[in-house]
Amino acid sequence: MGSSSPFKDQTHLLSLPKKLLPYALYALLPIALFRLYFHPLPLPQSPADPLPILNPVIFTTSSSFSSSPSQEEESSCEIACDYTNGKWVRDKLGPLYNGTTCGTIKDGQNCISHGRPDLGYLYWRWKPHNCSLPRFDPDIFLQIFRNKNLAFVGDSMARNQLESLLCMLATVSTPDLVYRNGEDNKFRRWHFPSHNITVSIYWSPFLVKGMEKSNSGPNHNKLYLDYVDERWAGDMDRMDMIVLSIGHWFLHPAVFYEGDSVIGCHYCPDLNHTEVGFYEVFRKAFKTTLKAIAGKRGVNGDPIDVIVTTFSPSHFEGDWDKAGACPKTRPFQEGEKLLEGMDADMRRVEVEEVEAAKAYAEQFPGFRVEALDVTKLSLMRPDGHPGPYMYPFPFADGVKDRVQNDCVHWCLPGPVDTWNEIVLEVMKRWDDQSRKQV
Repeated sequence: MGSSSPFKDQTHLLSLPKKLLPYALYALLPIALFRLYFHPLPLPQSPADPLPILNPVIFTTSSSFSSSPSQEEESSCEIACDYTNGKWVRDKLGPLYNGTTCGTIKDGQNCISHGRPDLGYLYWRWKPHNCSLPRFDPDIFLQIFRNKNLAFVGDSMARNQLESLLCMLATVSTPDLVYRNGEDNKFRRWHFPSHNITVSIYWSPFLVKGMEKSNSGPNHNKLYLDYVDERWAGDMDRMDMIVLSIGHWFLHPAVFYEGDSVIGCHYCPDLNHTEVGFYEVFRKAFKTTLKAIAGKRGVNGDPIDVIVTTFSPSHFEGDWDKAGACPKTRPFQEGEKLLEGMDADMRRVEVEEVEAAKAYAEQFPGFRVEALDVTKLSLMRPDGHPGPYMYPFPFADGVKDRVQNDCVHWCLPGPVDTWNEIVLEVMKRWDDQSRKQV
């Protein structure tokens, strides 16, 4: 009598899948090919793809100033919006103001009044890829900032951004100029009596202590990298928010100091100093400035908000003193102009220093800092500069051999208005955070 294994039937059953396996594979193979053909796997990101999201500004789907329950419920839903990457799209509405309705536009940026014939540059809006950037609402800005002081500190790009903001706010509330000083009104202050808001501009092209070149002195700037410029820092105690905007002045010849010692220079062939370029000097200026703000205000728990406007590219295509130096009349399409070279390097320094300051600020409650990353969206607007219309009707007597062009600053109204639309979104986010902490 032969013994029977208790596993005999199970062994027979387990052998069936082995026989069926080849047929199953033949059946699944065409299904897999069909899936890959119609739904291919995503490719890795190429270097030309959008800039990485660093710390995206959070745009709420509805303002905190909503009144209805449904709107308040919507406002609690937050969408991460990377405003850095996007495209310029046509806008039928156009700007909030024009060259005749705003009295604070610097003459050289008033392109409409100076006879610029093409006005198509006024009808574009920045559209981030994954969200919408709301139009600037001056009433919301004034409501959020009631009883506070705002300071723009930096070079002429800071002034350009300041004047854009004043023009947009003036559509609902007229400011009073209460202080002016310095050549070319480099230090000015306005007061909005309707909301008790003060907006100031401080000329400080390096943020740190500096001596600017002059016709009667050395043909180079002097920068003292471990001291902030007291022309603005001396008023820091009265500031609630600071917008910092510098960059272009670091390209000029300069000698750099730490303490009383020269550490090098930029483009100083006639001086016996080491050429060190300007990128790391640019970094040190930001590091000194942000630490000074955190140290002076943060140590005492005195709240202050800081926005760093990133580098704004110029668009010269030829000699600066010839017609057609920046002749474009439409924005670049996405991918048509890449962010690279000096523009990318200057932006990178600013963004990195803001990220470092955020980590440093964790020990100082009430000190908030954000990068207003406008480099790429500005790069895509070669049509937004005054060009020859920095002067009134430059071709009234025909085209001249030599005509000065401004391909650095922005027409008002113009693309710089978008910067302040994003500033308002940052303020709305910060205001929401403050409300939740109460």
